[in-house]
Amino acid sequence: MSKPTITRWLDGTVPINPMAEKLMLIKSLGYLPNDLRWSGFRVCEKRAIIITRSDREFSPKELESFVFWRDEHRQLVEKFGHIDQPKVYPAKENVLPFRGGHRMKAADWIPTKSRKY
Repeated sequence: MSKPTITRWLDGTVPINPMAEKLMLIKSLGYLPNDLRWSGFRVCEKRAIIITRSDREFSPKELESFVFWRDEHRQLVEKFGHIDQPKVYPAKENVLPFRGGHRMKAADWIPTKSRKY
């Protein structure tokens, strides 16, 4: 987004895009690092996955267990060497947890401008 767009949002000429506001909030809180090494990474909110530059996908559970996989991988490479062309797998399904016998629904996101306190 450009400086004129933000200026129009601030002076009220154009309403704030809710998705842009959400992404700016996430970025300002530090969830998506403002670093060149993260450029090209995407987040699919519908599927709750992170997509890398090379279109590889990670669910939150896979990302959390990544450190253990890395340790296992390093030990296997030391013992057997690298695999020439490893098979590419899609991200595992990231289902919502159960609460009271039924699945939780994702909370609706309400832009700050529309909130009623």
